[in-house]
Amino acid sequence: MTNKGQTHDKDGGECRHILSLSGGKDSTALALYMKDKVPQMEYVFCDTGEELPETYDYLLKIEAHLGKKIVRLNPSRPFGHYLLVYRGVLPDPRTRWCTKMLKLRPFEHYVGDNSVRLYVGIRADEPHRKGYISTKPNITACLPFVESGITRQDVFRILEDSGLGLPEYYRWRSRSGCYFCFFQQRREWVGLFETHPALYEKAKAFEKTDPETGERYTWVQGEGLEELSRPERVLQIKQEFEKRMAREIRHCSSQSLRYVFTGEEMEASSSCAICHL
Repeated sequence: MTNKGQTHDKDGGECRHILSLSGGKDSTALALYMKDKVPQMEYVFCDTGEELPETYDYLLKIEAHLGKKIVRLNPSRPFGHYLLVYRGVLPDPRTRWCTKMLKLRPFEHYVGDNSVRLYVGIRADEPHRKGYISTKPNITACLPFVESGITRQDVFRILEDSGLGLPEYYRWRSRSGCYFCFFQQRREWVGLFETHPALYEKAKAFEKTDPETGERYTWVQGEGLEELSRPERVLQIKQEFEKRMAREIRHCSSQSLRYVFTGEEMEASSSCAICHL
């Protein structure tokens, strides 16, 4: 039986069309952009179980706009299990084991051995981004925004024209992903502390000190979340952020200030593509 999300590839075999949503602006805009172009598209979301409430709310709104269910892909074990497997060593930009275990494995299991065209929301103005590169030969990445010359401002236009707009977390955060994402800047950690204090405490509880070596495993290099949330430190982080943003604003006269916080300067070019798109 042919899956409803399948067509045929160039060799005549069955081919599925899949778009993985992150809950961020680019993958959402791509889903809206491709809605009528590929009606058989399958939409998936790799749900780590450690996402922001705003992300789950946004996914429901996306489903309403697409008129199609987004399949939630869950890992076989929760984050805490894998943290024990990795002996308390938190994921970081070098290891990124959270992406591998909580997102890539469930996604590749869902895909199986079917021939798949995977639609990725990398934009035409992001030559530094490579996106998710699968080791599975049956997955072919497609970059519609690159092919059509769609840029960051076009993404904002697509979201505005649809009436969907941006996710609420962009008020204090520049990326999608888990609430404890190690790519967050200090100002974003402050945003989590002020917006979702319970989640901040959960993230803080994952930080540990090795009793034998004294080595600290913290989300932010050189600083634990306990220190980061002290009133004087929060004030310092905010002041430093405001100064930096003032410099940015002086160089973006043609850009709506509404989108300053989601500017490219705030987006880590090395962030996990399947989380960030």
